[in-house]
Amino acid sequence: MKLNSTQVKQTMSQMNAQVLPDDHPAVAQLNSVFGEHTFFVDTSGLKVLEPAQSSDMPGQTGEVVSLAEWSDPELTSLRPHEPEPTGVLIMLEPSKH
Repeated sequence: MKLNSTQVKQTMSQMNAQVLPDDHPAVAQLNSVFGEHTFFVDTSGLKVLEPAQSSDMPGQTGEVVSLAEWSDPELTSLRPHEPEPTGVLIMLEPSKH
C-alpha cells in the first residue's frame, strides 16, 4: 500500500525503520518487483504495510509485511522471499467516531 506523508509519520512513530523516499534509486526496481508501495528498511530487511482490520485498533490500520531480508552483515544486499505477515499492526489513522 502506498502511504501519504501523514501515514508515513504515523508508521515511523510506531516502527523502528527508515522509509525509502520515492526518489531513492531502488524504489523503481522495488515497485516493479513488489508493486506500488511505501517501502521501509530495518535491521532485519525490507518491509511494507498491507491494509488490515483490527478490532483492537479502531481506525485505519496496516500490517507490517516482510518482503526481503539482509543477506550480509553490512546490510547492503537484500534477499527477497515470499511476503511474510509479521503480525505487527500499525495505526495509520485513528477512528473518526
